[in-house]
Amino acid sequence: MIKLMIPVDGSECSVKAVQYVIKNIAVYKDPVEIHLLNVQHPIASGNVRHFISHDELDRYYRESADTAMKPAIDLLQKAGLHFITHTALGDPAETVVQLAREKGCHQIVMSPRGLSNMTGMLMGSVTSKVVHLATMPILLVKE
Repeated sequence: MIKLMIPVDGSECSVKAVQYVIKNIAVYKDPVEIHLLNVQHPIASGNVRHFISHDELDRYYRESADTAMKPAIDLLQKAGLHFITHTALGDPAETVVQLAREKGCHQIVMSPRGLSNMTGMLMGSVTSKVVHLATMPILLVKE
């Protein structure tokens, strides 16, 4: 079984990575297990915790992740493909690579640009860091 990690951030670019996998699923020849991952940036300020409870923060992270993953989930369901969703807190690139390793993923499929404002760069900073950290192949889907 081939395991794919697809990081999704709610951007049109991350949806294009999902669309690519759906369109080209036959290329993998073996059965494919798709892992969708949304990584939330932790609200690290100690002052925030004085005003917002742990449960409220968890609900915020969960709702934000659900919103970001919804377009990808809808596409995969419509295509009839099985997938597993994951939500995590932390540095996006480090978390993508770490979870891909933990889940035994054979490949990370992602778009070079997401919600970043860094225009004019060949790859977004998260993608560049994933490429640097990952030990498994990475498939970059162009816009």
